Amino acid sequence: MSMKDKIRKAKYNLKHDFPLDRFLFAVALLFFFACVWGTISSVTRNWELEQRLASRRKELELTKLEVESAKLENEYLASEEYQELSARAKQNKSLEGETLVYLPKNTERAKTKHKDNIVAVETEEDTRTNFEKWMSFLFGV
Repeated sequence: MSMKDKIRKAKYNLKHDFPLDRFLFAVALLFFFACVWGTISSVTRNWELEQRLASRRKELELTKLEVESAKLENEYLASEEYQELSARAKQNKSLEGETLVYLPKNTERAKTKHKDNIVAVETEEDTRTNFEKWMSFLFGV
């Protein structure tokens, strides 16, 4: 076989066994998937940035509220009303006509004295039906 025949055979095989349209289809398919991948990654990144921005905005609002609260508290602490109440509480001072009464601290017996009665009343109300509760509420029965 001559060189010309080999060249012709190679051209024929290249033209018929590996057509150009298959190659272009493969390139177009790769380009399509690259575009889809880029779009998905871009949308994902934008969503993450939006979430981060929303989180920062919430933090900013919270910080603004905390600053406002601190300003109001400072104004209250600087007011004459608070200073008078604080002086009265810390130094046991009173205004003219007021009388200070010192009460003893509660003992354990005094703290638990009425707990049994409260529980008995609550259980009594819980045993009534809903209709009976409404009748009692509406008509005092």
